[in-house]
Amino acid sequence: MSDSSPELAPSNFIRNIIDADIESGKHENVVTRFPPEPNGYLHIGHAKSICLNFGIADDYANAICHLRFDDTNPGKEKSEYIEAIKEDVRWLGFEWNDNLHHTSDYFDQLYVYAVQLIKNDKAYVDSLSAEDIRLYRGNLTEPGKNSPFRDRSVEENIDLLERMKNGEFAEGEHLLRAKIDMAAPNINMRDPAIYRIKHMSHPMTGDKWHIYPMYDFAHCVSDAIEGITHSLCTLEFEDHRPLYDWFLDELNTSAHPQQIEFSRLNLDYTVMSKRKLHELVEGGYVNGWNDPRLPTISGMRRRGYTANAIRDFCSRIGVTKKDNIIEMSVLENSLREDLNENATRALAVLDPIKLIIDNYPDDKEEILAGVNHPKKPEEGTRDIPFSKELYIERSDYMEGASKKFFRLTEGREVRLRFAYYVTCTHVVKDENGEVTEVHCTYDPETKGGKSEDGRKVKGTIHWVSAKHAVTAEVRQYDRLFTVPDPASNKEQDFKSLLNPSSVQVLTNCQMEPSMLQSGTEVRQFERQGYFCQDSVDSTVDALVFNRVVTLRDSWSKK
Repeated sequence: MSDSSPELAPSNFIRNIIDADIESGKHENVVTRFPPEPNGYLHIGHAKSICLNFGIADDYANAICHLRFDDTNPGKEKSEYIEAIKEDVRWLGFEWNDNLHHTSDYFDQLYVYAVQLIKNDKAYVDSLSAEDIRLYRGNLTEPGKNSPFRDRSVEENIDLLERMKNGEFAEGEHLLRAKIDMAAPNINMRDPAIYRIKHMSHPMTGDKWHIYPMYDFAHCVSDAIEGITHSLCTLEFEDHRPLYDWFLDELNTSAHPQQIEFSRLNLDYTVMSKRKLHELVEGGYVNGWNDPRLPTISGMRRRGYTANAIRDFCSRIGVTKKDNIIEMSVLENSLREDLNENATRALAVLDPIKLIIDNYPDDKEEILAGVNHPKKPEEGTRDIPFSKELYIERSDYMEGASKKFFRLTEGREVRLRFAYYVTCTHVVKDENGEVTEVHCTYDPETKGGKSEDGRKVKGTIHWVSAKHAVTAEVRQYDRLFTVPDPASNKEQDFKSLLNPSSVQVLTNCQMEPSMLQSGTEVRQFERQGYFCQDSVDSTVDALVFNRVVTLRDSWSKK
């Protein structure tokens, strides 16, 4: 939390509501919450909610944001997910301080509230089967009808609920429901479930409970218990808002948070559904939740995305009421801008071919100065070894090239980055006619890539000293799916739309020796793109680098 003015942050309709509430005196202190369910890893859509809720706490004086785990479904929740969520929130730059909560912290209070609803004749234990409950519920055009168990006495309902809690019944045998209106136009108001029987041990409460509260009941009551002022959620909960308010009104809670809905974040060429992400992970279509192709925060972090870029992206797309799909290029532009300003440079050859300088002394080696960052001269230079034999990109030589090809071909002079001018003389080919070596001569008077006689060359290529090069594997990532909106295709399983070329693995890539000590810092490989060491698979003896993003948006051209 800081005392900075909210005017410094981009305005949106939610902040306008908060501003009005503060000005009117409705709220002196603003309290928000980020309430993830620990049944999977967070994705970029959750990052938008994190930035919104924690951002408000950062921007308003006397504001706080709670991190509350919605742990009401022990069958799907894992401590692994809880720790991963904490790591993601912290990595994005936010802290909850002492405001860490679990819905399970309030199980006793929630049960007391459920009994209160029964005593007020606003809840009952239903014994219909799940199939009959669906039939009795009706649909969008037909009203539902009352359960034959709806008029049980208060005493019977309290007794049944107590026995449900003590584990006397099988799962699905009974269900506690709110008593509202089975003919309500809003189906969410047709006697929704409050508690269901689950004979599962809970990570926080052990075997104490055999019933667990439903989200619609637990969420609003937990908000009220914590004194949340503004309960921010995505648009799919808009139809649930009358139920949110109904529970709090009927229970007459000391606090009544205001639920406000905003559009969720959807990115093209990926999926944002936890269920679909589970399918990809558990089906082995990707390599775990932190696969660099996934939109999970852990996957993006492993790939080399920065927290600054994600926060900037969330700020750019804004907070609105309109659902839409954001182009991946918008996210990548935020990333490129951040990396262009902050990533140091390095030389790496991904598809190497030998360049031999025939008139360079065989036993000579020298150290050249490579600029660390062209925009930050204060960062100085790094040492780059140079010798007679180098590696260059195979594509930087072309036999019989036209005048518009400004790289190496016979008789043409180019600049070696940070080094010398060289002129191609001839090549060596194998028995299949493939070029295996490019030969050239160098001008020793052009050290540092500058000519004393003022002559200029149009081409500059990068290189790595063959004698000093570090060999590495490079993984070049592309879109995960072949279509912009794979989740909307009703005729095909979304997994059949996976991009078979979403990752290209290059071996025998050659890099300057400084990359041995690069850690997971993102580097710009000059002329190539932005890369970082893979935090899982890379070792000192077997370096692996992930391409974070290309230098330009090449996808839109496709």
